[in-house]
Amino acid sequence: MRRVLITGGGSGIGRAIAHRFADLGDAVTICGRRMEPLEETRGDRNITCRSADVTDDASVQALFDKPYDVVIANAGAGEAARLTDTTLEMWDRTLAVTLTGVFLTFREARRGMQPGGRLIAIASTASLQGGPMIPAYAAAKHGVLGLVRSIALDVAKKGITCNAICPGFTDTDMAETAITGLMERYDTDRDQATAMVVSGNPMGRLIAPEEVAATALFLSSKGAASINGHALSVSGGEV
Repeated sequence: MRRVLITGGGSGIGRAIAHRFADLGDAVTICGRRMEPLEETRGDRNITCRSADVTDDASVQALFDKPYDVVIANAGAGEAARLTDTTLEMWDRTLAVTLTGVFLTFREARRGMQPGGRLIAIASTASLQGGPMIPAYAAAKHGVLGLVRSIALDVAKKGITCNAICPGFTDTDMAETAITGLMERYDTDRDQATAMVVSGNPMGRLIAPEEVAATALFLSSKGAASINGHALSVSGGEV
């Protein structure tokens, strides 16, 4: 039985990952700022809920009072705005959660992780390309990918791997925010706004959180022991 930690486990991709590992019998711990969504994720499964702020050094250190075999840095946040409308406060908020949070999580995880351990960052296709409405988010996610690749080189001879999963637009609250934003901006209906959101995906649909969870499960498997420093795109072929 593996010990698995998932940050941002209260909803969306984090929730799907937590359920997948728990259903396999792993000892899953999820964390987030608010306990209510964490408890909703837990339901009747054997999942431990812990309150933590991934932007706070002491809070993250407190999570690692025991070592974990798999650590998935899923917590992230972003706001849509063009460069000239992006305030310093928006920039700082985005980088604090989306990049610094991954750094703090992986730094503490690495201290106690044993051979066979897995570090996985939930990045984004924004790690691989830019976007005119997401300069802060894309910059943070590019940073996550650079961090992952650097850690991968550090742990390569330790029997540990570090990888990133890069989903396209996924059926989560973030996608819902993008859809409603387009509906308001262009005075259009939901179907048209959704089509605009998924236009970069050749499959023409949102990615299911369960598809990302399945990818995390694969990267945590023995069969993925030689996959290290990789950005695995789960995006229907988006380029």
